[in-house]
Amino acid sequence: MQELKQAFENQFGVKGETSFFAPGRVNLIGEHTDYNGGHVFPCALSVGTYAVAKKRQDEKLRFYSMNFPELGVIETELSGLSYVEEHDWANYPKGVIDTFRKSGYEVETGLDVAFFGNIPNGAGLSSSASIELATSVILKELYDLSIDKIDMIKLSQKAENEFVGVNCGIMDQFAIGMGKRDHAILLNCDTLDFQHTPISLTDHSLIIANTNKRRGLADSKYNERRNQCEEALKALQQNLDIHSLGDLSKEAFEENKHLIEDPMTQKRAKHAVYENNRTIEAVDKLNAGDIEGFGQLMNDSHVSLRDDYEVTGKELDALVEAAWNEGAIGSRMTGAGFGGCTISIVDQSQVDTFIERVGEAYYHETGLEADFYVVEIGDGAKKLEEE
Repeated sequence: MQELKQAFENQFGVKGETSFFAPGRVNLIGEHTDYNGGHVFPCALSVGTYAVAKKRQDEKLRFYSMNFPELGVIETELSGLSYVEEHDWANYPKGVIDTFRKSGYEVETGLDVAFFGNIPNGAGLSSSASIELATSVILKELYDLSIDKIDMIKLSQKAENEFVGVNCGIMDQFAIGMGKRDHAILLNCDTLDFQHTPISLTDHSLIIANTNKRRGLADSKYNERRNQCEEALKALQQNLDIHSLGDLSKEAFEENKHLIEDPMTQKRAKHAVYENNRTIEAVDKLNAGDIEGFGQLMNDSHVSLRDDYEVTGKELDALVEAAWNEGAIGSRMTGAGFGGCTISIVDQSQVDTFIERVGEAYYHETGLEADFYVVEIGDGAKKLEEE
């Protein structure tokens, strides 16, 4: 933070006034359930985006990131904000400011902001949503806006959808906005009903591993899976009064799956239904302090994503299997799939050995080097108290 304050002063010629933090996030279980009316179970992380900000008297907006010093200070005006490719990362804070203003919040003067992120680049831990929520908290505090966290989350998602043009769901912004130290969030992405669930990891560590595989297939396959799930839902609605696959118990699905004639489509629907049930069960396991039971559900989730939903691929499977072989309590792919990351729960005394051996096994299997990050579950986006 001291370095960031110094960078602010060096770039803008004045001292920054207020400091902020917004975390990254990871989804522990509940994958490809969000668009099927099911539940997700993300948590905020201890890594994230730090920001120092100061209000201006004119309409100028100036952004600087210690992560992209080669881009220097990116400057624009409050009026007529639009997406500019050369502005790169700064389109995210610009989008949030524009969305707040268009939603009637009074942001009448400009702003100087310096950012620094320690979320590993390309690890799929949602650095874009982290910047968006950091900007939301900055606007609320500096302009004394009367807005609650849920509305800040919705406007941040809207900024990414409409200003940046990325059609993301609400999970990332929600987990980053509503995160709570040592808790994960059971969230229904449709209704935004949620509950915080304590995760006691006293003797265990959370390890994120990045496959470092370029994710070429993810978008086209994602759309294909969504369409298959919509077809399955239509077939089931011939006989069942349901709004989404997330409305089904495993038993109801098994009784009615014959309505889905295509075997491939049936497999996709099975994953959506079973994964949603697993996610709800995961909360019961944690509430009972059963971390081993939770780990087993993570393993089952990966198997389902591999065999029924078919979104893992060689690299993710190799990383997860290596984790299982090295005694992980639970390990699964997290995110859209076809590359990206795994999340594992590992005995604290085994962390160094685990990273070394899993890394070796993964390299032997794929020829790729994995990156490992030991993370903690942290709080959501907030203003930092000054020392």
